[in-house]
Amino acid sequence: MKVEKNKVVSFAYTLKDDDGEILDQAGADQPLVYLHGVGGIIRGMEAALETKVVGDAFEVSIAPEDAYGDYDDDQVRQIEREFFEDMEDIEVGSMLLLETEDETLEAEVVEIQDDFIVVDCNHELAGLNLNFEILVVDIRDATPEEIEHGHAHGEGGHEHG
Repeated sequence: MKVEKNKVVSFAYTLKDDDGEILDQAGADQPLVYLHGVGGIIRGMEAALETKVVGDAFEVSIAPEDAYGDYDDDQVRQIEREFFEDMEDIEVGSMLLLETEDETLEAEVVEIQDDFIVVDCNHELAGLNLNFEILVVDIRDATPEEIEHGHAHGEGGHEHG
């Protein structure tokens, strides 16, 4: 069986930046599991996994445009401090969910000023080349429920989340 649309794929990986620093990893004992072909993982990774089979081991470098995009200075925003009055323990490095009229954004607090909190809404991997070592651990047909829901479910049909 090969990786293609509506297959549930499990893969182990090590992610490194261009300096060789490990940024993330998932071993074969706890691989990343996703439904292929529905945009559940970054575009470049999905393309790299297409047609692979169980046991395939390979390396791939994914440019920002096929991952989390370029770093966008416009995504660093000053928000009036009064917006955060109900939140305790805000400090540099805190992760926040910010709701706008159109979307919910994940943001990192990067600076605290007297009247403003400065947040960065860029993904933490934006602007980076992502260098992966991959091992395809398992491939199976997706269930009708997984296809309907647009993501893989865990053992016994429970949703990951």
